[in-house]
Amino acid sequence: MTLASNMNNVVTELRSVLLHSDLADVAERPEGLEWDVALSLTLGKEGYQPPWPRAPREAAAWQIRQIGKLLRQAEVLVISPAAHAAVMAAAATLEPADVSTLDRDRDILVRTGLLVLPEPIVVVNRTGSLSDTKAFGWQFVTQHQILPTAQYPGVRVTTFMDRDGPVQPSGWREAVSQARASGSPLPPLMPDGMYGMRGDACLADESSEVLEDLSERHRRLQKALTRASQWRAEPVAEIGEWGGGRVEDPYDDFVGRYMFAFWQLITQGITAVGPSQAASARAVTNGGDGSAPQDPDVRVIRLAAPSPRPTDTAGEAKRVYHHRWPVRMHKVRQWYPSRQEHRVIWRGPYIKGPVDAPLMMGEKAYLVDS
Repeated sequence: MTLASNMNNVVTELRSVLLHSDLADVAERPEGLEWDVALSLTLGKEGYQPPWPRAPREAAAWQIRQIGKLLRQAEVLVISPAAHAAVMAAAATLEPADVSTLDRDRDILVRTGLLVLPEPIVVVNRTGSLSDTKAFGWQFVTQHQILPTAQYPGVRVTTFMDRDGPVQPSGWREAVSQARASGSPLPPLMPDGMYGMRGDACLADESSEVLEDLSERHRRLQKALTRASQWRAEPVAEIGEWGGGRVEDPYDDFVGRYMFAFWQLITQGITAVGPSQAASARAVTNGGDGSAPQDPDVRVIRLAAPSPRPTDTAGEAKRVYHHRWPVRMHKVRQWYPSRQEHRVIWRGPYIKGPVDAPLMMGEKAYLVDS
């Protein structure tokens, strides 16, 4: 019911915006074109092949089947707090159009995965409501779009909330209690949202000016959608015991920016994949050498160590840093002699500072001159 309600709200509000856009001025447009475009921008991007369903329940049933397939096939990854902080820092530097430079076949090493976070991310959505995200799942799909009819390589991303997380509105607590009382308790991870990301590097060769213009167009569309959703807006609620921050997501693009940053850091070697420390300890206790995890289907993503040391140049030798910090993620045009072409690649965030120092979000570092 929740998935069906969310789908109905998103498609209805998107259609309302399209009715007041340039699309309405298209001569001899087919009847119901705005509705089909709204469905293509939601279900089509998620991998649903047309004809698209008109009933929200039918769409929700399809989403549930895709989530079941994801959970059966996904490689499970757990990200460490330090690596998660680096991804959050990288995601904060990205613009909306940057995400469309994604080349899924080059940038995503695991075709189907489930990434579990060290703690939930509390997100303030466009309507002011709060949600928490505890895991991200992804699958390779073929996106189906119209205007003109087209198919693209894409990635479907599913967010999962924490059943017992920091965001606990009264209606949710009641639903959890009822499910437990009925003998069918809800699982610790509950599907919350589904997004489609294009994965054919469609904007990789565009100039910075074009990317900036497309990012601004994205923001204008999202602002129009925010106005269309004001009827269900609500004040930001308190969430009780919670020591972490909140992610403001007025343009509904945080999921794409986080996943893009995560995939890029994996391919750059800034993170390392290995067994959990607890699993390695158990292996040693049981007579093993600690090289294999107890559960080979679960891998842990950590920051690669050690951090690069600052060069001993004039003025640098006297600086003593007490934190590690990530520098900005940025794109460069890399020349590939074997291909005789330039390709846009992403670098960073580089982690700087002493290996044993705590990681600090942002790009500010404190130092003491000796």
